[in-house]
Amino acid sequence: MKPSFTTSQIPATSVIAQQLAGAYFSDCYQIPIADYAPSALEIYLSIVVKTPAWVNAMMAMRNRIVAVFGLKNLGHLGTLKKKSAVSYQVGDRVGIFSLLYLSDEEIILGDSDKHLDVKVSVCKQSNDAQHAVALTTVVHIHNTLGRVYMFFVAPIHKIIAPAVLARK
Repeated sequence: MKPSFTTSQIPATSVIAQQLAGAYFSDCYQIPIADYAPSALEIYLSIVVKTPAWVNAMMAMRNRIVAVFGLKNLGHLGTLKKKSAVSYQVGDRVGIFSLLYLSDEEIILGDSDKHLDVKVSVCKQSNDAQHAVALTTVVHIHNTLGRVYMFFVAPIHKIIAPAVLARK
């Protein structure tokens, strides 16, 4: 049986926690992990390649709808280049996001446009013999279109993020 996720506080020691000031939206989900050895990027890559088909179908629908408003087509969440985790560097595209921060313990991925900035963190946590990974999303909006977009996306995000994380 796969371990289930829990909602949690954004890890105070994470780099993404420094991005919270002025955020329009943020959330954090955590799931236990048995092995603390893989890097945060390796964990992320292992999660997104298992993205449920229904999530990619929703991404395709999102891309068609937002094209009408001039927003970018992000592609599918689970679409990755065949590349090992150690080959990635800050600035590289990792699926739909750019790699903004990279350490063994945490990665921050993001995408920005004139309407909003989205940042996603995968941060390993360890407390004695218990290990977990925290998936945090932080969104800053720039204008009304960003607000409207998040009005529709935030509730769906609260379904998608845990569903993807639970596939770990």
